[in-house]
Amino acid sequence: MTETTLDTPSHRWWNSRALSRFMRHRLAIIGTAMLLLLTLACFAGPHLLAYDELFIDLRARFSPPLTGDHYLGTDPMGRDITARLLVAGQTSLLVGFFAMILSTLIGTVIGVVAGYYGGRVNAALMRFVDAFLAFPSIFLLLALAAFINPSPVMITVIIAVTSWMEIARIVEAEVKSLRERDFVMAGRMLGLSNTHIMFRELLPNMVGPIIVAATLTVARAILLEAYISFLGYGIQPPLPSWGNMLNGAQQYLDSAPWLAIVPGITITIAVTSFNFIGDGLRDAFDVRSEPT
Repeated sequence: MTETTLDTPSHRWWNSRALSRFMRHRLAIIGTAMLLLLTLACFAGPHLLAYDELFIDLRARFSPPLTGDHYLGTDPMGRDITARLLVAGQTSLLVGFFAMILSTLIGTVIGVVAGYYGGRVNAALMRFVDAFLAFPSIFLLLALAAFINPSPVMITVIIAVTSWMEIARIVEAEVKSLRERDFVMAGRMLGLSNTHIMFRELLPNMVGPIIVAATLTVARAILLEAYISFLGYGIQPPLPSWGNMLNGAQQYLDSAPWLAIVPGITITIAVTSFNFIGDGLRDAFDVRSEPT
């Protein structure tokens, strides 16, 4: 027996109108361009530099920007800041990206199940969400980070564990608004399983809000990684991240301010880019933005 697929409402997130609205959003295009350039620089740039992130030149300690081959200067150990900044970008961007994937999966599954079944299932799952939201996320994150090995993988996991609740609420609300639609009723009449209806019929009609939330989650994850690394609980040296670069720069703000300015500006660019893209995606998936 072949699998039945219902003719669900049009997937607006996949059509050319959404792309057209996104392309008209100037800040989204600027954010996309900045993010692509930053990603390319982080993953390709280190191979083009004269020094790697671990090379130590004690004679070049505290060199200011634009000193010889040290385009952004050097740190207290004489390591090239440009090389460390780009390799740190690899760490921070990958942590943010994979934390987004994991938190989106967790939040989506909980939100779909809670919204579809309703009743006691909804009450139990949403109270579980409320319990996580009752704790300030940064304190929960620091508490978890204090008891685990602060490797990039574990930092990614604990950021995801403290970041899925908003997505769960968004998905739960969307499912509740869709579960009584005609295509869902038709699926039940055809004998489709609840799992099929939830993840093959309902979920494709919520991809827009999920993508928007996921994009903003990347920005939040990058900030959280920087925050806990700055406090000394995140990525540990010698592996660089933007957060632990800020941590190492705080005692040299007067004598070598570029040590903090460079990673600070880079974090700002990355987070702003994701926020611009999120704004553009929100408008692209919002049919109310279409001209009548």
